[in-house]
Amino acid sequence: MRHAERQIDQIRRRVVGGETIPHNEKVFLIFEEHTEWISEGKVGVPQELGLPVCVLEDKYRFILHHMVMQKTTDDKVAIPMAEKAKEKFPDLFSLSFDKGFYSPANRLALTNILDHVILPKKGRLTIEEKNIEYSEDFIQGKRKHAAVESGINALENHGLDRCPDHAIVGFKRYVALAVLARNLQNLGNIIQQKKFKIERRQESQKYRQAS
Repeated sequence: MRHAERQIDQIRRRVVGGETIPHNEKVFLIFEEHTEWISEGKVGVPQELGLPVCVLEDKYRFILHHMVMQKTTDDKVAIPMAEKAKEKFPDLFSLSFDKGFYSPANRLALTNILDHVILPKKGRLTIEEKNIEYSEDFIQGKRKHAAVESGINALENHGLDRCPDHAIVGFKRYVALAVLARNLQNLGNIIQQKKFKIERRQESQKYRQAS
């Protein structure tokens, strides 16, 4: 009844009253009220329904931290992500973000948390900012950042493109399990590759002895 009353009210306001319904009042899925309208400007996918998930991946492709972004934006999660990751991994000294995470306050706060911050600025750069962003270290950091896209694709390809669980609790649980599964898969791949190297080394030694 509550859902029906809300929908009737919004339809009356929009159709009869000609009112534009504020975005924060809209409900996109009745049975999953946490669902949000996501507009990322992807080619062929202008809009999606769901919740964004921010992931932090290290150079060995392990996901160190993740956050379900409910009613928030990239620039609001940059500091919490860095703080939580630094708390778990004290040796962490550098992070790379894309422009969506930028704000002057974020840049300042992150430099107090980390030794090296790759955070491209939105808009026009000053001479000092150009010197920073065109430096070799900054450019290399941005290149490494691109690797996280493969981790995101791996999560989506292994089930995270759609969540079968219900309610926000189920959504967050499903995301956490997907991250765990991805890390286990990555760990298994590393162990498997080490095993293959040992086997190839043993086969090579046997071949040399036979020769």
